[in-house]
Amino acid sequence: MRLRKRIAAFATLCVFSGTAAAVGGIADVTLYDRAQERALPVYRHEGRYYVVGKPGNEYQIRVRNRTGAEILAVVSVDGVNAVSGETANWEQTGYVLSPNQGYDIKGWRKSLQRVAAFFFTQHENSYATRTGRPDNVGVIGVAVFRKKPEPTALIDRDSLRRAAPASGSGAGSAEDAGAARSAPESNAPQPDASRGGAGPRHAPPSPSVEKSTSLGTGHGRSEASHVTYTHFERATAAPEEVIVIHYDTYRNLVAQGVIRAPRVAMPTPFPGRFVPDPR
Repeated sequence: MRLRKRIAAFATLCVFSGTAAAVGGIADVTLYDRAQERALPVYRHEGRYYVVGKPGNEYQIRVRNRTGAEILAVVSVDGVNAVSGETANWEQTGYVLSPNQGYDIKGWRKSLQRVAAFFFTQHENSYATRTGRPDNVGVIGVAVFRKKPEPTALIDRDSLRRAAPASGSGAGSAEDAGAARSAPESNAPQPDASRGGAGPRHAPPSPSVEKSTSLGTGHGRSEASHVTYTHFERATAAPEEVIVIHYDTYRNLVAQGVIRAPRVAMPTPFPGRFVPDPR
């Protein structure tokens, strides 16, 4: 596992089971509550994805590469790059994952050896708000890039065959034929704008449900997380996939209409006909 700004990690591969909590195509993204020891269920509403966060609980962002080649994942938390601390832009640094590799991003990167843990907290206590950037608190984004393919050498078989009799050899070589060339690069695939793009606005809060203070991500305790530098050349200028997951309290997501609150059963005065024996 590696970081794009020439950073690579000595990370343990994560084993992911198939779960509805994962979002993404080229890469899977899951929010894992470390206090509850479970992946947070994802709710889909009006084209967006949401999870419920519990204030005070630490969480981590699980990213799994679903392809057979390296990818770069630029991670934004509350509009802040989780590696560099800059206001997030997908041209910035990120994590490089090997083919089919998964990695747990547990916090704000402080060095090549340590991170400050992510935890759910009130909006005003979030790292983004405390650093003067409160406008995008409550959303996590992962911009995914494929790696630019290495040039491939091809051999002109016809020229090789024509050169073989003159050299007296039965087969010859690429150098003998003088016909080796670089393969033309294929057109870079277009970015997938279907994920994380501008979607419909949130539904207005229900008048019957009172909203609570919205959630953000805090700058928590220091813990070990080892990475190293590496090099990654992107195949495209724009990401091929942008995975977006919004998060808030249960009460706020109910108020926004993301989650349907369960109906409370009302007691009825005449549920039966005769008096049953007590248990």
